[in-house]
Amino acid sequence: MAPPGGESLRDTVARVLPFFVQSILPRVMRGERTVVVAHGNSLRALIMVLDRLTPESVSSLELPTGIPVLYRLREDTGVGLKEIIAA
Repeated sequence: MAPPGGESLRDTVARVLPFFVQSILPRVMRGERTVVVAHGNSLRALIMVLDRLTPESVSSLELPTGIPVLYRLREDTGVGLKEIIAA
């Protein structure tokens, strides 16, 4: 359910996923290091897809501010490595 005047997670996934597939994923698959910086719900939408989480499980996911998460993708675009870079 969307908050008043805002986007639901479903709406956010519908907006974020095409951008990821068209703009970010090709760069990553060419071996370019790519940094994604976004607002919490946009990051949740992307993490939900990458980690194959359900909407229910990702809605309670805590995303600490300023803590990078490193993903390395395999050739089939699946996640090969996920690492939280703690200070």
